[in-house]
Amino acid sequence: MEAGWIVRSGDPQTHFFIFWTRDGYKTTGCYNLDCPGFVQVNRQFALGSIVNPVSSYNGLQFNILITIFKNKESGNWWLQLQNQVLGYWPGSIFTTLADSSDAINFGGEIINDEADGHHTPTQMGSGHFPSEGYGKASFFGNLQYMDSNGVFKDPEKLIPYVTKPLCYDLQVRDEKTSASGTYFYFGGPGYSEKCLN
Repeated sequence: MEAGWIVRSGDPQTHFFIFWTRDGYKTTGCYNLDCPGFVQVNRQFALGSIVNPVSSYNGLQFNILITIFKNKESGNWWLQLQNQVLGYWPGSIFTTLADSSDAINFGGEIINDEADGHHTPTQMGSGHFPSEGYGKASFFGNLQYMDSNGVFKDPEKLIPYVTKPLCYDLQVRDEKTSASGTYFYFGGPGYSEKCLN
C-alpha cells in the first residue's frame, strides 16, 4: 500500500494518490480507483485530486497527515488523510498482510527512463538537497507506526536507503524535543554535473 502526493510528467500540479499491489509490483495493483481493490467511503474527497496549498521554497510550509492502519476486527487496512477516513483496502486482497506488515517505507521516488542517455532531470521533493534543511528541502515528520494493540509508536530504528546520492539524498533526524519527532529531509534536483546517470 502506498499513499502520498505525486507529480506526473506533463502536469505540474501535485496530486494525492494511493497505490496497492498484492505481489510486490509484479502483476497486480493500480493507482487510486483504476482497478478493484480500494473501497472509498468518503464521498467528499476525490483520489487523484490536486493537493493545495503546497509549500514554497523558503516560504510558507504545509503538511499533509496520512495514516494507514489495520482494523483488527475486520482485517481491513484503513486510510486517513488529515484525520478524515477516505476508505480501506480489504485485507482479503493481500497475501502477506493478513496479520501485519513487516516493514514500512517512507520517502520519495522518481521514474528514471534515461531517455537522453543520462539521468532524468526530474526533481524529488522540492528539488533541493536535504542539507538545505527546513523550508527548503522536503521532509517527512512525526514518523510513527501502529503496533498490534493499536498504539502509535515512534520507530526504533530508521534504515536510510538512497540509490543515487549525487542526484537525491536524505538526512534522518531523531530529535525527541522537536515538534516533528522522528523526521527526515529528502530530495534533490536530479540530472546535474554531479548526477549524470
